[in-house]
Order: sequence, then C-alpha cells, then structure tokens
Amino acid sequence: MNDYDLDFYVWTQRQSALLRSREWEKLDWDNLAKEIESMGKQERRELKNRLCVLVGSLLKWKYQPEQCCASWEATIAVQQDDIQDLLSENSSLKPFLEEAFLSGYKKGRLLAIAETNLLPSTFPNEPPFDLDYTLTGDL
Repeated sequence: MNDYDLDFYVWTQRQSALLRSREWEKLDWDNLAKEIESMGKQERRELKNRLCVLVGSLLKWKYQPEQCCASWEATIAVQQDDIQDLLSENSSLKPFLEEAFLSGYKKGRLLAIAETNLLPSTFPNEPPFDLDYTLTGDL
C-alpha cells in the first residue's frame, strides 16, 4: 500500500513536492490522473447541486408565497451569484448547463416537496420557469 491508500493528505503533499521539483519518475501517475479527472467531475456536481438548491427555493417562492421570507430570497440570490461565478471560472461547463438545470429541477422539486409539505402534484414535473429566469430572474 502506498500513501494514496493510507493517508491521502500525505500523498497530495508528496505529489505536489514531486511536481514542483520535476521528479517525474517518482510521481504516482495513475492516481494523479484519477484525482484530476475527479476534480473536473466535482465542478459538474457543484453546478448540479447549486441548481438543485436554487430551483427548490424558486419553487417554494412560487408555490408557497405566503411563507416567503428574507432567507429564501437570500438563498436564491447567493445561488444565482455562485452559479455565475462557477460558470465564469469554468466556461466549459456552459454546454452542460441545460442538462444540469433539468437534473437540478428534479432534485429541487423533491426538496420543495419535503420542505413545504405541499402535495407533490403542486409542483409540475417539468420546470415552470426557464433556465434564463432561474439564473437571473427577479422575484
């Protein structure tokens, strides 16, 4: 077993040092490749997760307006802002945006159902708003 399996943090520090010193022959190439690929996948997951939270909040705002509060508004604004930042830093995620939105809608709908105690039929299976409104719309 190597550091990768025993102590991931130690492994990362060792790999960083080896990269900086250009000791290519000592690098753990297979695990480095796996971790770099994982980092890219994490960005996609973050986009989906942020859209899920954003959509859930927008659905609560739309279908339970009597419960609207400042924290919902803040959650919506923060998620919209963070998604824009994520897309600015990772422009290659833009082609994936529509797919992430639809995935985020499914999960956001489940969040809204759980958090509002409204009947699931209250929330449509298809988004009642488009991606543009989701990312930039005023409440």
